[in-house]
Amino acid sequence: MTQVVTVFGGSGFAGKHVVRALARQGWRVRVAVRRPTQAYDLRLQGDVGQIQVMRCDVKREADISRALEGADAVVNLVGIMYQGLSQSFEGVNRQASDAVARLAAARGIRSFVQVSAIGADGKSSSSYYASKGRAEDGVRKAIPDAVILRPSVMFGPQDSFFTNLAIQIKSLPLMPSIGGGHTKFQPVYVADVAAAVARTVGNTKAYGQTYELGGPEVFEFKDLIKYTAQEVMCPRPLVYLPFAAASAIGLVGNILSITPIRPPLTTDQVLMLQKDNVVAKGAKGLKDLGIAATAVESIVPTYLWRFRKNGQFAVAA
Repeated sequence: MTQVVTVFGGSGFAGKHVVRALARQGWRVRVAVRRPTQAYDLRLQGDVGQIQVMRCDVKREADISRALEGADAVVNLVGIMYQGLSQSFEGVNRQASDAVARLAAARGIRSFVQVSAIGADGKSSSSYYASKGRAEDGVRKAIPDAVILRPSVMFGPQDSFFTNLAIQIKSLPLMPSIGGGHTKFQPVYVADVAAAVARTVGNTKAYGQTYELGGPEVFEFKDLIKYTAQEVMCPRPLVYLPFAAASAIGLVGNILSITPIRPPLTTDQVLMLQKDNVVAKGAKGLKDLGIAATAVESIVPTYLWRFRKNGQFAVAA
Protein backbone atom coordinates (compact mmCIF):
# COMPACT_ATOMS: atom_id res chain seq x y z
CA MET A 1 0.00 0.00 0.00
CA THR A 2 2.21 2.81 -1.27
CA GLN A 3 -0.12 4.83 -3.46
CA VAL A 4 -2.58 7.31 -2.02
CA VAL A 5 -6.00 8.16 -3.45
CA THR A 6 -7.95 11.09 -2.06
CA VAL A 7 -11.71 10.60 -2.08
CA PHE A 8 -13.73 13.79 -1.83
CA GLY A 9 -17.22 13.18 -0.45
CA GLY A 10 -16.38 9.70 0.76
CA SER A 11 -18.83 9.67 3.66
CA GLY A 12 -21.97 9.66 1.51
CA PHE A 13 -24.14 6.81 0.28
CA ALA A 14 -21.87 5.89 -2.63
CA GLY A 15 -18.70 7.09 -0.92
CA LYS A 16 -18.68 4.41 1.76
CA HIS A 17 -18.82 1.69 -0.88
CA VAL A 18 -16.12 3.41 -2.94
CA VAL A 19 -13.76 3.68 0.03
CA ARG A 20 -14.22 -0.02 0.79
CA ALA A 21 -13.61 -1.02 -2.85
CA LEU A 22 -10.44 1.08 -3.09
CA ALA A 23 -9.10 -0.33 0.18
CA ARG A 24 -9.61 -3.86 -1.12
CA GLN A 25 -7.61 -2.90 -4.21
CA GLY A 26 -4.70 -2.02 -1.93
CA TRP A 27 -4.87 1.78 -2.10
CA ARG A 28 -4.16 3.96 0.89
CA VAL A 29 -7.35 5.98 1.06
CA ARG A 30 -7.63 9.54 2.30
CA VAL A 31 -11.28 10.46 2.86
CA ALA A 32 -11.81 14.22 2.63
CA VAL A 33 -15.16 15.22 4.14
CA ARG A 34 -16.83 18.27 5.66
CA ARG A 35 -17.85 16.40 8.82
CA PRO A 36 -15.15 13.86 9.83
CA THR A 37 -17.18 12.70 12.83
CA GLN A 38 -19.65 11.12 10.41
CA ALA A 39 -16.93 9.18 8.61
CA TYR A 40 -14.65 7.72 11.29
CA ASP A 41 -16.33 4.33 10.93
CA LEU A 42 -14.83 4.13 7.44
CA ARG A 43 -11.42 3.44 8.99
CA LEU A 44 -12.68 -0.03 9.86
CA GLN A 45 -13.08 -0.84 6.13
CA GLY A 46 -9.33 -1.36 5.67
CA ASP A 47 -6.20 -2.46 7.48
CA VAL A 48 -4.81 -0.46 10.39
CA GLY A 49 -3.74 2.93 9.07
CA GLN A 50 -4.89 2.24 5.50
CA ILE A 51 -7.83 4.66 5.61
CA GLN A 52 -7.42 8.22 6.87
CA VAL A 53 -10.27 10.66 7.48
CA MET A 54 -9.63 14.40 7.31
CA ARG A 55 -11.74 17.53 7.38
CA CYS A 56 -12.15 19.30 4.05
CA ASP A 57 -14.59 22.02 3.01
CA VAL A 58 -14.56 21.95 -0.80
CA LYS A 59 -15.50 25.62 -0.80
CA ARG A 60 -12.02 26.37 0.61
CA GLU A 61 -9.12 25.82 -1.76
CA ALA A 62 -6.69 25.64 1.14
CA ASP A 63 -8.57 22.61 2.48
CA ILE A 64 -8.56 20.97 -0.96
CA SER A 65 -4.82 21.53 -1.31
CA ARG A 66 -4.13 19.89 2.04
CA ALA A 67 -6.26 16.91 1.06
CA LEU A 68 -4.24 16.51 -2.14
CA GLU A 69 -0.80 16.53 -0.51
CA GLY A 70 1.07 13.39 -1.54
CA ALA A 71 -1.91 11.99 -3.45
CA ASP A 72 -1.40 9.88 -6.57
CA ALA A 73 -5.06 9.79 -7.62
CA VAL A 74 -8.37 11.51 -6.92
CA VAL A 75 -12.00 10.42 -6.82
CA ASN A 76 -14.58 13.19 -6.68
CA LEU A 77 -17.98 12.20 -5.30
CA VAL A 78 -19.02 15.62 -4.05
CA GLY A 79 -22.52 16.56 -5.09
CA ILE A 80 -25.99 17.48 -3.85
CA MET A 81 -29.48 16.57 -5.08
CA TYR A 82 -31.26 19.49 -3.39
CA GLN A 83 -30.38 23.17 -3.28
CA GLY A 84 -30.64 25.09 -0.03
CA LEU A 85 -29.76 28.47 1.45
CA SER A 86 -26.11 27.52 1.98
CA GLN A 87 -25.61 25.08 -0.89
CA SER A 88 -26.41 25.39 -4.57
CA PHE A 89 -25.96 23.07 -7.56
CA GLU A 90 -23.61 25.59 -9.12
CA GLY A 91 -21.54 26.01 -5.98
CA VAL A 92 -21.22 22.35 -5.00
CA ASN A 93 -21.71 20.26 -8.14
CA ARG A 94 -19.84 22.55 -10.53
CA GLN A 95 -17.54 25.00 -8.74
CA ALA A 96 -16.24 22.50 -6.18
CA SER A 97 -15.48 19.96 -8.93
CA ASP A 98 -13.67 22.64 -10.93
CA ALA A 99 -11.53 23.56 -7.93
CA VAL A 100 -10.65 19.96 -7.06
CA ALA A 101 -9.67 19.18 -10.66
CA ARG A 102 -7.71 22.39 -11.13
CA LEU A 103 -5.70 21.95 -7.93
CA ALA A 104 -5.11 18.26 -8.71
CA ALA A 105 -3.81 19.21 -12.16
CA ALA A 106 -1.45 21.73 -10.58
CA ARG A 107 0.06 18.85 -8.60
CA GLY A 108 0.50 16.77 -11.74
CA ILE A 109 -2.20 14.22 -10.83
CA ARG A 110 -3.47 12.45 -13.98
CA SER A 111 -5.61 9.74 -12.42
CA PHE A 112 -8.87 11.51 -11.67
CA VAL A 113 -12.33 9.91 -11.51
CA GLN A 114 -15.36 12.20 -11.60
CA VAL A 115 -18.61 10.56 -10.54
CA SER A 116 -21.33 12.39 -12.46
CA ALA A 117 -24.81 11.23 -13.52
CA ILE A 118 -26.63 9.97 -16.59
CA GLY A 119 -28.35 13.02 -18.03
CA ALA A 120 -25.48 15.40 -17.25
CA ASP A 121 -25.63 18.16 -19.84
CA GLY A 122 -24.47 21.74 -19.50
CA LYS A 123 -27.42 22.88 -21.62
CA SER A 124 -30.09 20.91 -19.75
CA SER A 125 -33.23 22.69 -18.52
CA SER A 126 -32.66 20.90 -15.20
CA SER A 127 -30.32 22.87 -12.94
CA TYR A 128 -29.00 19.63 -11.45
CA TYR A 129 -28.18 18.04 -14.81
CA ALA A 130 -26.74 21.32 -16.10
CA SER A 131 -24.42 21.65 -13.09
CA LYS A 132 -23.25 18.06 -13.52
CA GLY A 133 -22.58 18.66 -17.22
CA ARG A 134 -20.60 21.84 -16.58
CA ALA A 135 -18.66 20.01 -13.87
CA GLU A 136 -17.65 17.34 -16.40
CA ASP A 137 -16.49 20.05 -18.81
CA GLY A 138 -14.43 21.76 -16.11
CA VAL A 139 -12.80 18.52 -14.98
CA ARG A 140 -11.87 17.50 -18.52
CA LYS A 141 -10.49 20.98 -19.22
CA ALA A 142 -8.17 20.72 -16.22
CA ILE A 143 -7.33 17.02 -16.63
CA PRO A 144 -8.00 15.63 -20.14
CA ASP A 145 -7.22 12.10 -18.88
CA ALA A 146 -10.00 12.25 -16.27
CA VAL A 147 -12.47 9.38 -16.23
CA ILE A 148 -16.15 10.30 -16.12
CA LEU A 149 -18.58 7.82 -14.56
CA ARG A 150 -22.28 8.48 -15.10
CA PRO A 151 -24.49 6.18 -13.01
CA SER A 152 -28.25 5.93 -13.33
CA VAL A 153 -30.18 6.06 -10.04
CA MET A 154 -28.24 4.02 -7.49
CA PHE A 155 -29.85 1.50 -5.15
CA GLY A 156 -28.66 -0.26 -2.03
CA PRO A 157 -29.20 -0.13 1.74
CA GLN A 158 -29.93 3.45 2.88
CA ASP A 159 -30.43 4.68 -0.69
CA SER A 160 -32.56 7.70 -1.53
CA PHE A 161 -34.56 6.01 -4.29
CA PHE A 162 -36.33 2.82 -3.23
CA THR A 163 -36.19 3.83 0.43
CA ASN A 164 -37.93 7.14 -0.27
CA LEU A 165 -40.50 5.40 -2.47
CA ALA A 166 -41.22 3.00 0.39
CA ILE A 167 -41.66 5.88 2.84
CA GLN A 168 -44.08 7.64 0.49
CA ILE A 169 -46.04 4.46 -0.15
CA LYS A 170 -46.45 3.86 3.58
CA SER A 171 -47.44 7.49 4.16
CA LEU A 172 -49.85 8.21 1.31
CA PRO A 173 -53.23 6.61 0.46
CA LEU A 174 -52.35 6.75 -3.24
CA MET A 175 -49.22 7.32 -5.32
CA PRO A 176 -48.96 10.06 -7.95
CA SER A 177 -47.86 8.78 -11.35
CA ILE A 178 -46.04 11.87 -12.64
CA GLY A 179 -46.45 12.21 -16.39
CA GLY A 180 -48.07 8.80 -16.40
CA GLY A 181 -44.98 7.20 -14.85
CA HIS A 182 -43.47 6.43 -18.24
CA THR A 183 -40.00 7.84 -17.51
CA LYS A 184 -37.46 5.04 -17.91
CA PHE A 185 -34.80 4.22 -15.32
CA GLN A 186 -31.95 1.72 -15.29
CA PRO A 187 -31.18 1.39 -11.55
CA VAL A 188 -27.59 0.41 -10.78
CA TYR A 189 -26.35 -1.24 -7.59
CA VAL A 190 -24.15 1.13 -5.60
CA ALA A 191 -21.51 -1.58 -5.05
CA ASP A 192 -21.23 -1.99 -8.84
CA VAL A 193 -20.58 1.75 -9.16
CA ALA A 194 -17.93 1.47 -6.46
CA ALA A 195 -16.31 -1.41 -8.34
CA ALA A 196 -16.26 0.76 -11.48
CA VAL A 197 -14.47 3.49 -9.56
CA ALA A 198 -11.91 1.02 -8.22
CA ARG A 199 -11.27 -0.38 -11.70
CA THR A 200 -10.72 3.02 -13.31
CA VAL A 201 -8.56 4.71 -10.67
CA GLY A 202 -4.96 4.42 -11.83
CA ASN A 203 -6.02 2.46 -14.93
CA THR A 204 -4.30 4.13 -17.89
CA LYS A 205 -6.53 2.20 -20.33
CA ALA A 206 -9.53 4.07 -18.90
CA TYR A 207 -7.96 7.53 -19.07
CA GLY A 208 -10.11 10.05 -20.90
CA GLN A 209 -13.09 7.67 -21.14
CA THR A 210 -16.73 8.17 -20.16
CA TYR A 211 -18.71 5.23 -18.81
CA GLU A 212 -22.48 5.17 -18.31
CA LEU A 213 -23.44 2.79 -15.54
CA GLY A 214 -26.81 1.08 -15.48
CA GLY A 215 -28.26 -2.15 -14.18
CA PRO A 216 -29.27 -5.18 -16.27
CA GLU A 217 -32.86 -4.02 -16.76
CA VAL A 218 -34.77 -0.87 -17.77
CA PHE A 219 -38.00 -0.04 -15.91
CA GLU A 220 -40.72 2.56 -16.28
CA PHE A 221 -41.13 4.65 -13.15
CA LYS A 222 -44.69 3.39 -12.54
CA ASP A 223 -43.40 -0.19 -12.53
CA LEU A 224 -40.77 0.69 -9.93
CA ILE A 225 -43.49 2.20 -7.74
CA LYS A 226 -45.58 -0.97 -8.08
CA TYR A 227 -42.55 -3.16 -7.35
CA THR A 228 -41.70 -1.19 -4.22
CA ALA A 229 -45.31 -1.37 -3.01
CA GLN A 230 -45.22 -5.13 -3.54
CA GLU A 231 -42.02 -5.49 -1.53
CA VAL A 232 -43.36 -3.51 1.42
CA MET A 233 -46.71 -5.33 1.15
CA CYS A 234 -48.64 -2.10 0.87
CA PRO A 235 -50.42 -1.80 -2.50
CA ARG A 236 -51.40 1.70 -3.51
CA PRO A 237 -53.45 2.89 -6.49
CA LEU A 238 -51.57 5.05 -9.00
CA VAL A 239 -53.13 8.38 -9.94
CA TYR A 240 -52.06 10.15 -13.11
CA LEU A 241 -50.41 13.51 -12.35
CA PRO A 242 -49.53 15.77 -15.31
CA PHE A 243 -46.07 17.31 -15.33
CA ALA A 244 -47.61 20.79 -15.02
CA ALA A 245 -49.46 19.81 -11.83
CA ALA A 246 -46.32 18.14 -10.47
CA SER A 247 -44.37 21.36 -11.10
CA ALA A 248 -46.92 23.27 -9.04
CA ILE A 249 -46.42 20.83 -6.16
CA GLY A 250 -42.68 21.14 -6.71
CA LEU A 251 -42.90 24.85 -5.89
CA VAL A 252 -43.75 23.87 -2.32
CA GLY A 253 -40.76 21.52 -2.36
CA ASN A 254 -38.57 24.41 -3.46
CA ILE A 255 -39.57 26.30 -0.34
CA LEU A 256 -39.01 23.27 1.89
CA SER A 257 -35.52 22.79 0.42
CA ILE A 258 -34.33 25.91 2.23
CA THR A 259 -35.46 24.40 5.54
CA PRO A 260 -34.19 21.32 7.42
CA ILE A 261 -37.17 19.37 5.98
CA ARG A 262 -36.31 17.19 3.00
CA PRO A 263 -38.65 18.06 0.11
CA PRO A 264 -40.62 15.17 -1.42
CA LEU A 265 -40.50 16.84 -4.84
CA THR A 266 -38.97 19.96 -6.41
CA THR A 267 -39.56 21.67 -9.74
CA ASP A 268 -36.09 20.64 -10.85
CA GLN A 269 -36.87 16.98 -10.17
CA VAL A 270 -40.00 17.31 -12.30
CA LEU A 271 -37.79 18.53 -15.14
CA MET A 272 -35.50 15.53 -14.58
CA LEU A 273 -38.48 13.17 -14.76
CA GLN A 274 -39.23 14.41 -18.26
CA LYS A 275 -36.10 12.67 -19.56
CA ASP A 276 -35.29 8.95 -19.49
CA ASN A 277 -32.42 7.98 -17.21
CA VAL A 278 -30.89 5.05 -19.10
CA VAL A 279 -27.52 4.16 -20.60
CA ALA A 280 -27.16 5.66 -24.07
CA LYS A 281 -26.93 3.27 -26.99
CA GLY A 282 -23.29 2.48 -27.79
CA ALA A 283 -21.98 3.97 -24.53
CA LYS A 284 -19.25 2.19 -22.59
CA GLY A 285 -20.49 0.72 -19.33
CA LEU A 286 -20.03 -1.85 -16.59
CA LYS A 287 -19.47 -4.68 -19.05
CA ASP A 288 -16.47 -2.85 -20.53
CA LEU A 289 -14.96 -2.78 -17.05
CA GLY A 290 -15.56 -6.50 -16.52
CA ILE A 291 -18.39 -5.94 -14.03
CA ALA A 292 -21.60 -7.99 -14.15
CA ALA A 293 -24.53 -5.71 -13.31
CA THR A 294 -26.54 -6.68 -10.24
CA ALA A 295 -30.32 -7.01 -10.55
CA VAL A 296 -32.70 -4.90 -8.49
CA GLU A 297 -34.56 -8.00 -7.33
CA SER A 298 -31.47 -9.53 -5.75
CA ILE A 299 -30.72 -6.59 -3.44
CA VAL A 300 -33.74 -4.37 -2.81
CA PRO A 301 -35.76 -6.98 -0.82
CA THR A 302 -32.86 -7.28 1.64
CA TYR A 303 -33.44 -3.78 2.97
CA LEU A 304 -37.08 -2.94 2.22
CA TRP A 305 -38.42 -5.67 4.52
CA ARG A 306 -38.23 -3.21 7.42
CA PHE A 307 -41.18 -1.31 5.93
CA ARG A 308 -43.44 -4.37 6.14
CA LYS A 309 -45.96 -4.51 8.95
CA ASN A 310 -44.31 -7.59 10.46
CA GLY A 311 -40.82 -6.88 9.20
CA GLN A 312 -38.70 -9.74 7.95
CA PHE A 313 -41.23 -12.24 9.29
CA ALA A 314 -44.01 -10.97 7.02
CA VAL A 315 -45.14 -13.49 4.42
CA ALA A 316 -46.79 -12.49 1.18
CA ALA A 317 -50.35 -13.71 0.77
